[in-house]
Amino acid sequence: MALWHGLGASGWGAYIGLPPEEGAGQVATLRFFWTNDIIWYYIYYIICAALFTAFWFKMSPHRWQWWSIVGSAFIIFSVGYSVQVSVALNNWRGPFFDMINRAINEKDLPASELYWGLLDFALIAFVFVAVIVMVRFFTSHYLFRWRKAMTEFYQENWGRLRHIEGASQRVQEDTQRFAKTIEDLATSAIDAVLTLIAFMPILIRLGENVTELPIIGAVPYPLVVAAIGWSIFGTVLLVVAGIKLPGLYFNNQRVEAAYRKELVYGEDDVDRAQPPTLWQLFDNVRKNYFRLYFHYMYFNVARYLYLQADNIFTILILIPSFAAGALTLGLFQQIASAFGQVSNSFQYLVNSWSTIVELLSIHKRLKAFEAVLTGDELPVEDQEYLKSIEPSE
Repeated sequence: MALWHGLGASGWGAYIGLPPEEGAGQVATLRFFWTNDIIWYYIYYIICAALFTAFWFKMSPHRWQWWSIVGSAFIIFSVGYSVQVSVALNNWRGPFFDMINRAINEKDLPASELYWGLLDFALIAFVFVAVIVMVRFFTSHYLFRWRKAMTEFYQENWGRLRHIEGASQRVQEDTQRFAKTIEDLATSAIDAVLTLIAFMPILIRLGENVTELPIIGAVPYPLVVAAIGWSIFGTVLLVVAGIKLPGLYFNNQRVEAAYRKELVYGEDDVDRAQPPTLWQLFDNVRKNYFRLYFHYMYFNVARYLYLQADNIFTILILIPSFAAGALTLGLFQQIASAFGQVSNSFQYLVNSWSTIVELLSIHKRLKAFEAVLTGDELPVEDQEYLKSIEPSE
C-alpha cells in the first residue's frame, strides 16, 4: 500500500498496457470494477501477496501456512474489494440523486433513466453479494483452522495446563472466541485504513463545495477537519467511559468458571456442590454482574448519545453550505456517504470498543496458559486460585 499510494505504483500498469484512465475513480456503473486502474490493482496485489507468501514459506514453514498466510491475504483482499464497492456506490449516488432532483423540480426526466440508474445500483450490489457470501464461507473455515491449531497446541500440553482455573473453558471456548475476535478486529482495522485511503481524496474533492463550518467558519479541508475532530471526541469519550469494563469482563469469566466447575464436581462427588458453597460462588457471580451492569449503564449513556448525535452531525456542518445554495441533492448524498465512511474509519475504537474489551478479557485468560508453558509468572488472579485449592489437593 505504501508503494501504491506513496511511490506511484498505481501508475506502473502503463508498462503492461494498463495506463491510468481519466476519471476512472468516479465511474458510477459496474464498469468501475474493470477499469485499467482496478485491473492493475488486482494484478499488483496478487504479485505482492505471492512474494510475501514465498518469503514466509521459505523462512518459516509450518503446517498451517496455507491458511495463516494465503488465507489472510485473501481475506485482506476481500476487505479491499468491499471498500471499492463503497466507492462505486458513492460515485453512483451523485448523478442518481441529481436525476431525482431534476425529476422533482423540472419534471422533464423520462422514468426510464431512473430505472436504468437503479439497475446500475443493483448490478454493483449483486456482484458484492456474490463475493461477500463466498468470503464469509471461507472465513468460517479460516477461523475454525485457527481454533484447531490453538486447541492442538493446548491439548498437547494439557497435563501442565489442567490445574489452571477454568482450563477446560479456556481450551474449549476461549480459543474459538479469540480467533473470531482477532479476525473481526483485524479486518475492521484494515477496512478502516483502506477506507481512509480511498475516501479521503473524495472527501477533499467534495469539500470544495462546502463554504464553511458552523462556529469555526472557513477552514482548509473543512470536511476532513470536521471528520477528524468529531471522531477524536467520540473515541476519547468512550474510552474514558469504558475504562473499567475489561477488568470486569475478565473477572466475570473467572467467577462463572468457578461456579460451573463446582457444579461439574458435584455431578460425581456427593460432598461437592453443596448449597452453602454454591450460594457463595453464585453470590460472587451476582456481585460481578451487578458491577458490570452499573458501569455499562453510564458507558451506554455516553455511547448512545454520541451515536444519535452522529446521525445529524453531517447535516449540522453542512447548514451554512445549504444556506448559501452551494449544494445539490446529489452532492449532499455523496458528501454524507463519504463523510460517514471517513468518520467511521476514524471512529474505529468507538465502533470496536466492546469487542476490544472482550478480547482483553480473553487474552488475560489465555495468558495464564502461556505463562505455565514458558515458565513466566502467572497472573495474580490465577495465583490466588491455585492457593485457594492447595489444601484440598
